[in-house]
Amino acid sequence: MSRVPGWLGRLGAGLTEMGDRLNARRAQAEKDDDFDGGDDFGRSDGLGRSNGTDRGGTDSADAPAASTANGNGTPPQPPSPPSDTLVAAPAPAARPDPAAAVPWGMRVAAEAGWRLLVLAGTVWVLMRVISAVQLVVLAFVAALLITALLQPTVARLRRYGVPRGLATALTATLGFVVMGLVGWFVVWQVMENIDNLSDQIQDGIDELQRWLLNSPFHVTEDQIKDIAKSLREAVGANTDEITSAGLEGVTVIVEALTGILLTMFSTLFLLYDGKRIWQWTLKLVPAAARPGVAGAGPRAWRTLTAYVRGTVIVALIDAIFIGLGIFFLDVPMAVPLAVFIFLFAFIPLVGAVVSGALAVVVALVTQGVFTAVMALLVVLAVQQIEGHILQPFILGRAVRVHPLAVVLSVAAGGMVAGIGGAVVAVPLVAVTNTVVGYLRSYSQEPALRTSPVPRGATATGVAPVEHRPPS
Repeated sequence: MSRVPGWLGRLGAGLTEMGDRLNARRAQAEKDDDFDGGDDFGRSDGLGRSNGTDRGGTDSADAPAASTANGNGTPPQPPSPPSDTLVAAPAPAARPDPAAAVPWGMRVAAEAGWRLLVLAGTVWVLMRVISAVQLVVLAFVAALLITALLQPTVARLRRYGVPRGLATALTATLGFVVMGLVGWFVVWQVMENIDNLSDQIQDGIDELQRWLLNSPFHVTEDQIKDIAKSLREAVGANTDEITSAGLEGVTVIVEALTGILLTMFSTLFLLYDGKRIWQWTLKLVPAAARPGVAGAGPRAWRTLTAYVRGTVIVALIDAIFIGLGIFFLDVPMAVPLAVFIFLFAFIPLVGAVVSGALAVVVALVTQGVFTAVMALLVVLAVQQIEGHILQPFILGRAVRVHPLAVVLSVAAGGMVAGIGGAVVAVPLVAVTNTVVGYLRSYSQEPALRTSPVPRGATATGVAPVEHRPPS
């Protein structure tokens, strides 16, 4: 057997010595931990000896031996750790939650901000979709308005025992015939009086020119000629645009006919099967929100029906009285102007101003300044009566909308979808107001049902009154 080299023996001895030293340090560290974390209720140290008192308050049996270990009557001191023992660094302080460091107001603003951004994005996408199918949307909304006007007649015929299909056919046919006759009458009157009207307009312009020359505004004939020359140049410069507009008129006519057919088709089905269409629509709503939407739908429909019927009555009164006024003032085309006043009355505030201004302008260029002033007085008187008496009485509180909301909605509807958008803007706002009000009340009902019963003096104001029969 060969002898082990000397260097290998020394290496083994060194490793053994290093292991013993590590074991000693580990034992010493465990002993220090036991001494620092021990209590006074009989916990033993690393040597199995008691280092405290028992629960009865008496020292253990070997306490005197431990107390006199040093020979001078003092308790033994814990051995100091070796100099090379590693001391643990203190743990770093925990950082606060980042959400708690943000001020409360900023958190509320951020929560509201991202929700508003999502809502704005949804509205933008919806408006893009509506713009892409604008003709279909306007035709369906017009069908809703016509249905709101004709549906009470269908319901009355059903109560008299008329079958649903026959009642729908009779009501729709009568309604479309009346609207077609009104349109035909307006076109016929305009075509019949267009030649006479052009001559009267020329005479009116000459009379207006003479009045301006003799007026206190100090208008000279050269200024009037310059204005006329500017108008002729403007017309000549825009001849290409006028021609292109005339070519686009064919497309407009085709789109108008398509919209009319879609409106008639949609109206027939809404009159005949509106209830089942609404029930099918409810199935698309999530189950949690379905009861609220089911309650808001009939109220929205009542608001729309009240708005359409009230607007038709108010527009008819405006057209009759303003038409009679300009007829007695000998203004030409009084009947077509009355029909225009009736149609423009479906655009609240703005339509009344435009139709009244049209009647005054026709009176000015055909009959002179005095007749125009008298026509203006007639228009203002009728519109004041309509705005302060007829609308509050006929429409009532069900469709009351603030004038600022009316103006803004009409302007926004006109910018988005032209005249059609201006017509449907106000009923849309009225229906939205009704739906939002109902859903707010509906969401508060569970809270009222689960709220505690009021006590004391406040109970008399909110508690239901018990009605007892008279004795």
